[in-house]
Amino acid sequence: MRLLVSGGGTGGHIYPALALIEAIKQQQPDTEVLYVGTKKGLESKIVPNAGIPFKTIEIQGFKRSLSFENFKTVYLFLKSVEDSKKIIREFNPDVVIGTGGYVCGSVVYAASRLKVKTIIHEQNSVAGVTNKFLSHFVDKIGICFDDVASEFPAKKVVFTGNPRAQQVAKMKKSGRLKEYHLDPKRPTVLIFGGSRGALGINRASLAAIKKFKGQPYQVLFVTGRVHYDEIMKDPLAKDLPENVVIEPYIADMPSILPEITVIVGRAGATSLAEITALGIPAILIPSPYVTHDHQTKNAQSLVNKEAALMIKESGLNAETLFDNIQVMLADPKKQAQMAQNAKKAGVPDAADRLIKVINELLEG
Repeated sequence: MRLLVSGGGTGGHIYPALALIEAIKQQQPDTEVLYVGTKKGLESKIVPNAGIPFKTIEIQGFKRSLSFENFKTVYLFLKSVEDSKKIIREFNPDVVIGTGGYVCGSVVYAASRLKVKTIIHEQNSVAGVTNKFLSHFVDKIGICFDDVASEFPAKKVVFTGNPRAQQVAKMKKSGRLKEYHLDPKRPTVLIFGGSRGALGINRASLAAIKKFKGQPYQVLFVTGRVHYDEIMKDPLAKDLPENVVIEPYIADMPSILPEITVIVGRAGATSLAEITALGIPAILIPSPYVTHDHQTKNAQSLVNKEAALMIKESGLNAETLFDNIQVMLADPKKQAQMAQNAKKAGVPDAADRLIKVINELLEG
């Protein structure tokens, strides 16, 4: 099989694509893969580092306000469609898959115009603008949340889950907590605002540090590199309790997740795929800065399944953060039930489901 994949801008679009590619390669080792992204997006570093052939097109997203930049955006879109057609003709894929971000708008649209089989994958509970546009042209649409199905043509929709879940579900405890001078046998709370950190979460966590002193659990607080120096200058970060560790960043974050008892963090689609794959109870603090507030809707889907608690950022402070952690850890039976509910909400065979959609499309 010859597979062309496009998706970029954020890790939430890239990592599911890489997980799918890995699963396909395991099942069909002779598969030829090409990834198309942009030079400016995260994919330009992540994809080549994964050893996957990579080509770029130039494109940008629309500004939400009236702007002359939007004329440039239209020009770049039309040009990128032609550039994408050239790449597609040269690579001659059997199927083209878009995993989100405006880069895949040009690539998948170009593929549909060339009568190549096409699939898009929507990770969130609210459809992205690019995927809404592409839904009119593609053959199949993979989704991860039932709520988003109504935003697409019903006959094209298939519930697949997020391929990242299958990749993470295989991970086992590796003793990585020792790297941070933490006890692997002690319940551990991970506070993590994403790769760049989250200012609101950092401030509340910093203010709550003294409350963690003497608790029967330990806290691993990951600030994000851009915030770390400022955090460590704060008097509240001095003389840390023995059960609190502050780190700027953790390389290969998923590998530490099997050792985490409770996670506090954002509600991005990839994060939720990872924690449900492993059955980790979560305290979710959705980012209020994302399009259509989709992280709140993502989080609510787990809250409804009693697999997570949620704190709106507007109500986040040291007290609400600490109180929710206490609620989560004070009752082992409730914690175990939430862990079980989280695992039930996951889709550990998500990559296989998406591969099945690909195979059925090609056979049809």
